[in-house]
Amino acid sequence: MTIQTTAYEPKAPRPHQRPTTSTHSTQPAPTDAPGRISVAVYAEDLILHTGVVQQLRQRPEIELLANTDADRAQTSLVVVDTVNEPTVQLLRRLQRNTATRAGLVVGVFETGALQTMIECGVAAVLRRAEADQDRLVRLVTALANGEGVLPGDLLGKLLDYVGSLQRTVLDPRGLTLSALTTREADMLRLVSEGFDTAEIARKTSYSERTVKNVLHEVSTRLQLRNRAHAVGYAMRNGLI
Repeated sequence: MTIQTTAYEPKAPRPHQRPTTSTHSTQPAPTDAPGRISVAVYAEDLILHTGVVQQLRQRPEIELLANTDADRAQTSLVVVDTVNEPTVQLLRRLQRNTATRAGLVVGVFETGALQTMIECGVAAVLRRAEADQDRLVRLVTALANGEGVLPGDLLGKLLDYVGSLQRTVLDPRGLTLSALTTREADMLRLVSEGFDTAEIARKTSYSERTVKNVLHEVSTRLQLRNRAHAVGYAMRNGLI
């Protein structure tokens, strides 16, 4: 089975109809209308593709892009029955395009597909049985606004997955999901409490040289000017 990786195609006029575009130019009208969300639709068959396009084309806030312009879409909707290998290949291709955020409209979302979805950068999921016009528009709008959308049961599974990842993979290595290791976060927390290098070394059982190296590494990696800047950055971003 091959995914139909084409976006919306405008209908050609019937033979007895006059084209609605100007006869002085064969170029399409500009598609970057202000305030509208540009969308490319990809589906594994024509029926799925047509169904989603028909829902979205009725909404003035949505701008459906022709396949020649699909790579510049703000949002890309991938419509499939299940997350199979062709779907993954398409999602990975879309992930490389920084201009678009991808959403998935899927018939059956299997548990094992959750990690794949995360790895492929999918920002929103909607089950096809729930994909009416309003939900599709909300999904597209959320993607365009940099938000994520997940059904409640998938959100629960995602939180469980992240917790398991922290416990089984990161904690044994002294790592966290943040930009800091556990050791780095502990030392920055002590800096924020006013302790100097010697005091931090005693409290953490590291040498003063190690403390200096760790704090220097954090400052260099995050491009921070000094310890105060590092503490402020960590606090603003909820890292300590």
